[in-house]
Amino acid sequence: MNRRKFLSYVGCSCCGLVLNSCATAPITERRQLKIIPEAKLNAQAAQIYEKIKKQEKLSSDTKTLNLIKDIGKKMENSIGEYFYQSQLDDPTKHFDWEYILIDNKKIKNAWCMPGGKIAVYTGILDVTKNTNGLAAVMGHEIAHAVAKHSVERASRGALLNTGTQLIDIFTGGKLSQVNRATGMNTVGMLSQLGIMNPFNRKQESEADYLGMIFSSLSGYDIRETVKIWERMKEFNKGKAPPEFMSTHPSAENRIKKINDWTNKIILDYPPINIS
Repeated sequence: MNRRKFLSYVGCSCCGLVLNSCATAPITERRQLKIIPEAKLNAQAAQIYEKIKKQEKLSSDTKTLNLIKDIGKKMENSIGEYFYQSQLDDPTKHFDWEYILIDNKKIKNAWCMPGGKIAVYTGILDVTKNTNGLAAVMGHEIAHAVAKHSVERASRGALLNTGTQLIDIFTGGKLSQVNRATGMNTVGMLSQLGIMNPFNRKQESEADYLGMIFSSLSGYDIRETVKIWERMKEFNKGKAPPEFMSTHPSAENRIKKINDWTNKIILDYPPINIS
């Protein structure tokens, strides 16, 4: 049996050892395998996040940081309210949300660790341009955490016993790119937890879709999302892909999917009333 067939068989068969470890992603209901405790990853992520806050240069731009926090708070509330009103288990109920703005214009990036620990780099602001654009990027990153993509990747790695030590999980491969660009040892601290592997394209597409839903529920104009990727294409002309884009589906495929989703998401997931 080849690796792909083995992954498919083990990931969804829900038999034997993994009987109680199969789950589904929120909203999309994509089947997932989870055998690594989420609480363990959340606790480890929180510790690493504190180290990053001390090591990285945090921005003094309080206006932008407050905007990031405002967007985040709206998404926190909207996500929780959506699952409450839908009578579904809230995947963020154990999150301890936190936001930082890292002062680095070279890095066009953002990430969200398990448990809701979020970082935005000042370099991405040249791409987001406005509040709706920033909400689009944050919605995508938050979606990775809400959908438990890190737990899923860690579980598959542990099950297959590939010899990797939870490497490259939390932020979808982005901090390795940050490390190369800055020469700092952020990645060294994170390698034990698995920050550097890119999320796979299925997870990236799912994060695009869920991120648009979360942005729409929070009252942001998701028509700005496609403009983000159009600007990314412009930034990418004649040079290496920006960090935020490099491990994602091609810009052309992404733009097509986003355009296909936009009107339906606007209709199906309008801004939610907080009870």
